Amino acid sequence: MKTDKKNIRHLSQGDIEQYFEQIGEKKFRVKQVWEWMWLKHAHRFSDMTNLSKELRSHLEDTFLLPALQVDTTQFSEDGTVKSRFKTVDGHFVEGVLIPTEERKTACVSSQIGCSLSCKFCATGYMDRKRNLDFDEIYDEVVLINQQSEKTFGKKLTNIVFMGMGEPLLNYKNVLKAIDKISSPEGLGMSPRRITVSTAGVSKMIRQLGDDKVKFKLALSLHAANDRKRHEIMPINDTNNLQSLIEALNYFYKQTENQITFEYILFKDFNDSLKDADELIRMYRQVPADLVNIIEYNPIDAAQFRKPEEETVSAFMRHLEKNKVNARLRKSRGKDIDAACGQLANKNKPMGL
Repeated sequence: MKTDKKNIRHLSQGDIEQYFEQIGEKKFRVKQVWEWMWLKHAHRFSDMTNLSKELRSHLEDTFLLPALQVDTTQFSEDGTVKSRFKTVDGHFVEGVLIPTEERKTACVSSQIGCSLSCKFCATGYMDRKRNLDFDEIYDEVVLINQQSEKTFGKKLTNIVFMGMGEPLLNYKNVLKAIDKISSPEGLGMSPRRITVSTAGVSKMIRQLGDDKVKFKLALSLHAANDRKRHEIMPINDTNNLQSLIEALNYFYKQTENQITFEYILFKDFNDSLKDADELIRMYRQVPADLVNIIEYNPIDAAQFRKPEEETVSAFMRHLEKNKVNARLRKSRGKDIDAACGQLANKNKPMGL
């Protein structure tokens, strides 16, 4: 059912102030409404209890206040909490709470589905329905933060944009969401604790540099030669490794922000010492300070499998011997729908 009502969270404070002037409301009400939306995370006008009933009713009749809702939650034995969120228009998107002793990290999505068709990723087998709006991304973080406080008694310490979708193909909403997340009027989180992961959109990596962003950047690399990367990541056709090297160097020159490589190991595909040598060569051409070697979470739609532990150990030893700052990231949530897109891709709602 279509409506001409505007989403009030898409208005600026100035827009709301102008509207309140028109209806004869006092200026200080603007700050109250703003705090309810972004600091107190109200998802209904009726929750704004320091406003008069008349004003709450008027806002209800005039504006929309859509919000993500938790549809399904899965709890892993290792503490990982995976949620499927439902949008107001009936789509599903995922978010994950990844706890360690030192950190409580939210992994959030930026799109409903994805258009990049990476062969190893469950989301890559979904169509991209639409971009998430900045307030929907903000809601993901708020809801996961609430889970962290409830489950572990601690607030989020870090946020990674490594969920469904390609963040740099939803550029404006991602940057606006990060602005809200890091604002004192929002969650007040330092942008240095936020990492945006990209499959590699060279033009937009350069744009991040021009915009002097303060958050960290991760490149989902997964193969350090163009032939192999093309096989698993079609985006490499238009954003080859040389263009990415140049873009990442430009980004670092403009921002001096941390760059990380993400490299999932696939059995008999990119796990040999020759593959490690290619990764070392690329590492030396970019001011990357870390390579995350990632244990693969298999999905039904793809034929990729995890390498044997001895192969992983040999790969890691070779990197370390060649002075690559590498860290092995173990798979989390193995007993639930851990791989990105698996839970959102399920057709039927699941019990809590």
